[in-house]
Amino acid sequence: MIDGPYFVLTVLGVLGTGLVAGVFCAFSTFVMKGLAALPPAQGVAAMQAVNVAAVTPAFMIVFLGSAVLCAVLAVVTFVLWPDEGTVELLLGSALYLFGSFGVTMVANVSRNDALAKLEPGTAGASARWTAYVREWTAWNHVRAVASAAASVSYLLALA
Repeated sequence: MIDGPYFVLTVLGVLGTGLVAGVFCAFSTFVMKGLAALPPAQGVAAMQAVNVAAVTPAFMIVFLGSAVLCAVLAVVTFVLWPDEGTVELLLGSALYLFGSFGVTMVANVSRNDALAKLEPGTAGASARWTAYVREWTAWNHVRAVASAAASVSYLLALA
């Protein structure tokens, strides 16, 4: 069984990736649906405000901290190569680092940056809004599932 500081790191991995999964799940299940129901000008303006508000210390500590923690867990697992939980620990790290953090950087942030350049209420913003919601939400589903799966994988490593 995993013990000592390694145990604490893994428990923190379960918690961090689980918290991020919850945030992404909320966006996938009701936040984006609510924004999509607004007239395009209001939806664009609201999402622009959400994207600015999301970059707070509290969220960034959980989101980026979980990425650092997953990377540390992966390195420690490669170095120590424990008798139990190795596959689960490496899988959990890969799921979060690639499926959550990586997808965020490649798919969601680029869409957020493009949305930030739009002027709400313009024809261009209205035309882009429907595709933005569809594409952003699809990638967010990936992030939510990957984060939840990482949390479960870390939890299984503790069993």
